[in-house]
Formats: sequence, structure tokens, C-alpha cells
Amino acid sequence: MGILGSDANVEKIMGRYGMKIDSRLGPNMMDEPGPEKIFSKDYTVFRDEALKSSLGFYEQACNFAEKVLKVEPKPEDAKKLDEAIERCHLGITPAGAYSLGTLVMIMLIILGVAILGISFFLTEAGITCSTQLLLPIILIIGGIACVKIISNYPLHLAMKWRLQASNQMVLCILYIVMYMRHTSNLEHAIKFAGEHIGNPLALDLRKIVWDVETQKYSNIKTAIDIYLEQWKDFNLEFIEAFHLIESSLFEGNEQRRVELLEKALEVMLEGTYNNMMHYAQETKGPITTLHMLGVILPVLGLIILPLVGAFMGVKWYQLALLYNIALPIGVYFMGYRIMAKRPVGYAQTNIYESHPKYRSMRMYISGGVEVSPKKIAWIYGSMIVLIGLLPLVMHMVMPGTDFPIGDPEQPFGWILEYKDVDMLCGDTEVTKTAGPFGIGASLLSLLITLGIAVGMGMYYKIRSNRLMVVRNETKKLENEFQGALFQLGNRLGSGIPTEMAFSSVAETLHGTPTGNFFAIVDNNIRRGGMSVRNAIFDEKVGAINEYPSSLIDSSMRVLVETSNKGPAVVSKAMINISTYLDRINKVNERLKDLLAETSSSMKAQVSFLSPVISGIVVGIGTMITAIMGGLASTLEMQGGAETGGLGGIPIDMFDLSGLMPPYFLQIVVGIYLVEVIYVLTILGNGIENGVDKLNEEYSLGKNLYKGTVFYIVVAGLTMLVFNALAAMIAQKALAAG
Repeated sequence: MGILGSDANVEKIMGRYGMKIDSRLGPNMMDEPGPEKIFSKDYTVFRDEALKSSLGFYEQACNFAEKVLKVEPKPEDAKKLDEAIERCHLGITPAGAYSLGTLVMIMLIILGVAILGISFFLTEAGITCSTQLLLPIILIIGGIACVKIISNYPLHLAMKWRLQASNQMVLCILYIVMYMRHTSNLEHAIKFAGEHIGNPLALDLRKIVWDVETQKYSNIKTAIDIYLEQWKDFNLEFIEAFHLIESSLFEGNEQRRVELLEKALEVMLEGTYNNMMHYAQETKGPITTLHMLGVILPVLGLIILPLVGAFMGVKWYQLALLYNIALPIGVYFMGYRIMAKRPVGYAQTNIYESHPKYRSMRMYISGGVEVSPKKIAWIYGSMIVLIGLLPLVMHMVMPGTDFPIGDPEQPFGWILEYKDVDMLCGDTEVTKTAGPFGIGASLLSLLITLGIAVGMGMYYKIRSNRLMVVRNETKKLENEFQGALFQLGNRLGSGIPTEMAFSSVAETLHGTPTGNFFAIVDNNIRRGGMSVRNAIFDEKVGAINEYPSSLIDSSMRVLVETSNKGPAVVSKAMINISTYLDRINKVNERLKDLLAETSSSMKAQVSFLSPVISGIVVGIGTMITAIMGGLASTLEMQGGAETGGLGGIPIDMFDLSGLMPPYFLQIVVGIYLVEVIYVLTILGNGIENGVDKLNEEYSLGKNLYKGTVFYIVVAGLTMLVFNALAAMIAQKALAAG
């Protein structure tokens, strides 16, 4: 116990005098958080809100699995998982991740064995067909594969987290430098940056301050140094920039202190450019390999599938397992490895999470009913898919009316064209109906692909369209903003009050987004009688509401805070921020140039090459199936089996039971194309922009419409042309025979 009595008395006295000082000086605009009223005291609540929608279920599943069946990983694996869990702020343990993977494996294997046993005992005489074995085998193999995938899922999350955080590092250093240029307080600078860069890096910064406030670390510098350790293998420039910022705290000379801060930003920008230049050079080869091995060769291989099906009995559902499940997953992981190597970039304006109101469509029914994009997309997509399913529905409802034997009472034969074929199930020969083989059914199958693409595309388009309008306007404002800040700084430097400077700049930039922004501020000041602070940041009529940009928000907060120190200080601050923004924009343009070739190649694959190749392959496959099916049916009706076939070739060579109906072939190829467009769009956006959810959804909506419609046009035309060609070939072959 000291002179003051106790630590509690000391805190009481400090708090009392601190309140008096705050009441005299007023609130500090730079230290006030934006939407979250407290920066770090609600870290756990903020973490739950940030991760609840995407990771809440995964955390609960891991914790549940650990209670049911606890599986401990190897020490080296546990260390990697522990680092990944810490980076992603997950509320699980490495044992929980491994326990979930093991539990899923056991459940899938048990389910597969159960289905196999039930199908064996329910089948007459215990005969088991290959089709009955397929699902159990898939479940068992899938269960074994799930162990590693689910157990290492935190590593995937950590990689994604790193990509998102890396994209925000340039702005993080910018905001810290902006703050510390006029106030040399690292803790407040961390808070200021965390309020403007958004998740996930904002969550990391909150955790740093939280660890200091909960006394896990003694000071902010120690907490930062511990945090920077995780970036030593990924981004040395970020670490070096932070160390320069820390060094500025111990510099007594003001000019030298400012030089260290500017050097930190310069190191970050130059390192970003150099790393991106190497990345752009290294991705050219892998992108070409990805397109050839993951898209072109698999699609070209479909040309011979009708022949393989006829001779080897490959079924459409077996093809679907390969092309609609295995290959898309393989393509995604090939591309993900390329995307994971992406270095630091420049983050776009993050308005996706902060403006959910733009993600819904309002339909006015009896006064106005708000309908979610998911429901609208589901309705439209389902209607189109149901039309594409008509051949299957008609065959189920009216069996026997779709066999092309020339009977006028069977009007749907030429459209659907089903055939009776003999198949072996064990040692027993059974007769089943195969099809549809008709050109009408093949054309209708295109609607299934269209319905899936339209449903997905409409969903993403509705969610992103209005937000993209806001972002584009905001980007125009940001591109002009450094020049506007320079003009504003010059006006303030000449002695004009801050309130009047906005009016002057608004007149100069009349008709531009920046001019409109300053005009709103000026109007609020003149007509609303507001202060500069309220004119910009008022929740209802503030100018920042029309342009939701963290960059503009932070710049205006600097202006409001420094306005208390006089026009000269404000002028210098605005000119310095203008210079910083100009440097960042130049580096950003250079980054776009570096990735221009790669991004244009990805876009060409999505919008042109893949749809054209897939459409032509479907047409050729339809032609081959039509030729073989037509020859086999005609020979069978003409007694080809007794005469030895066509030209001495046995009729068994044309096995109808092995032919894959063009209807199902197109569905498999069409769904594969939709998946390829989806995966390549995500990878292309990731390579060009990093983790940018809004641009990703906007690109998906656009590419799914454009690429799929192009594919349907090409596939429809080639089907008609090649089907007519197949009919001519079959007739000539029969005439020659």
C-alpha cells in the first residue's frame, strides 16, 4: 500500500481527472469506431458475428465429434492445425478437427455397407448388379477420402484467411501511417486501421488490442511482434513496414519520424509490386496446364464415349460421377494451388457485408412484398428444368407411345425414341427400355443445362447488381479523390475556413462523383446548419452514406480531427493523404497490367473456348450415337443377325444396351460446363482481385448467363446438323450393304 492507499484509489483518481480532460477537449474523431461502438472490448461478440454465418456450424460439429469420439492427431499435424486454428480465430482444437473427419468416415462406411447388404438380400436369388454396387462403393471410398479433407479443413480456412488478409495489408499500413503522421500513438493507430479495413485483418487487429487489454501481453509492441511471426513466411514487407512504424515512436526528430512512416508505406508498395510481378510470370504455365488438363482434354475425350459405351458398357451415371463430381473438384484444387500463391494485392472497397439491403429484390404484390434472390432464382430455374425433363415424364406417364416403329398412334416416337434392349444382370437376361435417343429429346435436354445456369446466374446477379452500381460510383469517387484532396488542401492552406472550402471544391468539380460528395457536405453545412463532422458522418443525411468507402471515410476523419488544430495543419494533412493515395493508385494500375494477360486468358476460356468445344463435342457424340443406334435397329429389323450383319460385321458390335442416350450425354456435359464456368470464374477473380466476394458474385452472374447461352446455341446447331448428317450416313451404309 503506497501513499495513495491502493491501486483502486489510483485508478479512481485517474478516471476522475481523465473524464474532466475529455469533457474539455471533446471526443476524438479518430478514436471513435464506426458501426461497432467499441473496438476491442466486444472482441468475442465481434468474432462470433464475423464467423457465425460461415464457420459456426463447423465449430459446433467439431466440438460435438470430439465429445463423441476423440481422436488425437500426430504432434507435427497438431502443431500445423493449432497455428491454422489460431489464425482463423476458430473455437475448436486439433483433436476436434480430426474427430469430425473420423466420425464422418465411419458413418459413410456404415451407410455404404448397410445399403450393400439391403440390396443383396432384397434382390431375387441374391443377384447383385453392377449398378447396385456403385453407390455403396462410392460411399465407402468417399468416407475414406473424407478423413484427410475434413481433418485438414482448418488449413484450407487458414489459407483463405491469409489471402483475404494479404489483400488488405496495403490499406492497413496506409491507415496507420495516416494516423501516426499527426498523432504518434501506435495503439490508437491500430484501432483506427481496424475500423476501416474490414475483416479478416480487422479481426486480427482487434485481437492484438484485446490481448493487451486482457494483459496477455504487457504492451502493444509485444503483441504486434508476436502477431507478425505468422507472416514471416508469406510477407516480409508487411513485417518490415510495421517495424519501421514502431521505430518512428522512438525518433525524437519530427522530420525523421515522418520519413520513417513514409518509408514504411514505400516498402509495402514496392514489395507488393515486385511480388506480383514474379507471380504474374509464374502463373502463365500453370494456367495453360489447368485449362488443357482440366477442361480441354476431358471434354475432347467425350467424343469417343459413345463408342466406349457401346463396347465397354459405360453408363451415363458413371460418366456423371467422373465429369460432374471428380473432375470439377480436381480442377478447383489445381486452380486453388495457383491462387494460394498470390501475394499481397490491393483490396477493393468492401461494401458487401455492410449493405445487405441491396441483396434483395422487392416485388410489389398487394402493397409490396420483399422476395429473396434465392426464391426468385429457384422458381425460374425450376420452371426451365421441368420443361427439359418432359421426355422422362412423358415416358413415365405414357409408356409405349415413344417407340419409333412408324405407328401413327405413337406420335412421340420421333421426338423421344425409346428402344427395348436386352441386358445381363448376373447370369439372368432381362429386357429393359433404353433412351431417349431422339433429336427432340436431345434438344429439350439443353433446357436442363439452361435452367441450372439461369437459376444460379440470376441468384448471383440479383445479389450483386445493385451493390456493383454503388461500388462503381464509389470507385469513381476514390479515383478522383486524391486530386480533390489536393485541391481541398490548397484551399485550406490559403486560409479559407474548412466549412467554406467544401463549397469551393464542389463548384470546381461540378458534375463529378467527387463534386457531388462535396456538394452534399456543403449543402448540409449551409442549409442544415450542421458541423463539418455531422455533415459528413450523420447517420441519416451524412455524405458518407451515399459513398460507402472506407478510404474516403478515413480521410474525412483525419480532416475533421485535424480541423481543430487550424487550417494549416488540415491543409498539410490533406495534401499528404493525396500523395499517399496517388502512389497507391499508381501501384494498383501496375498490378492490373501485370495480371492483364492471365486474367484475359481465364475470361476467354470461360466465355468462348469451353462453351464452343463442349457444344461441338455434344453434337459429335449425338451423331455417333445416332449412326450406331440407327444401324443396329435397322439390321435387327432386317434380320441382320442371321445374315451375319452388315458387310460381314456381326450385329453384336452395335450393342444398344451400351449406347449412351444423347439426352443424358448432353446433361452430363452441360452440367460439367456450368461447373467449369463456376470454378474458373472463382479462380480468375481470385487471381486478379484476391478474395473479392462482390466481384466474384457479379462475375458468376454474368459468366453463367453468357457462357451457357453460347454453349446451348452451339450445341443445338451442331446437334441438328450432325443428326441430319448421321441419317445420311446410315442410309448410304444400308444401301451399300
